Amino acid sequence: MQQKQVRLGVNLDHVTTLRQVRGTAYPDLIQAIQISEAAGADGITMHLREDRRHIQDADVYAAREVIKSSMNLEMAATNEMQKIAIEVQPDYCCIVPERREELTTEGGLDVMAHRPRLQDLTQALQEAGILVSLFIEPNPLVIDAVADIGVPIIELHTGRYAEVSGEQLQHELNRLEDAAAHAHQLGLVVNAGHGLHLGNVRSIAQINNMNELNIGHSLIADALFNGLAQSIKDMRAAILGEPL
Repeated sequence: MQQKQVRLGVNLDHVTTLRQVRGTAYPDLIQAIQISEAAGADGITMHLREDRRHIQDADVYAAREVIKSSMNLEMAATNEMQKIAIEVQPDYCCIVPERREELTTEGGLDVMAHRPRLQDLTQALQEAGILVSLFIEPNPLVIDAVADIGVPIIELHTGRYAEVSGEQLQHELNRLEDAAAHAHQLGLVVNAGHGLHLGNVRSIAQINNMNELNIGHSLIADALFNGLAQSIKDMRAAILGEPL
């Protein structure tokens, strides 16, 4: 049974994707933040990518000034992003893998291969008062490495779960459940995200010790028809297992 309500982190990257396509001043990210928080978002997530395909530097600084809940900055493990994060002072930084040619984040970090850099980055951010999470696959060996580095939070990549069906779906759900249990035993906070939508989110929300789900693309897609506030309220209902 869940010990507490799972938090909903609303990722607003694709509000700015629509803006950047035409180079306009709209839709307004600040307005989207205000609507999201009023509708019940527990936090606002945004990914400042190296290629700046959606969120821009100015967005991050402006968002920090208006966010009343919590700010989660997704970022690659680069010196540039480290500098920006320390200047902006988000509540959280989630370190994610990044490739220019990808459509969206594909898979979790290779923690073992990049351990020295991740350790240095984590230390720098935590010394600046920023909590750090790593976006990883549901693999016990990777979770062990995260704990050994001293990172307090993981975000489990749910992309594979979101892509399969039938027996494979149950297999991926089991992997996520086992990973969350293992991480909890090590004292880590467990978040999850990627590919979650109204039709598949409830099973992830029911995982024991799940703290937060970060959801963006499906929320913005639903908002095209229902409005952003209703999209967030519907997602909250789905997380709680309430009828839509």
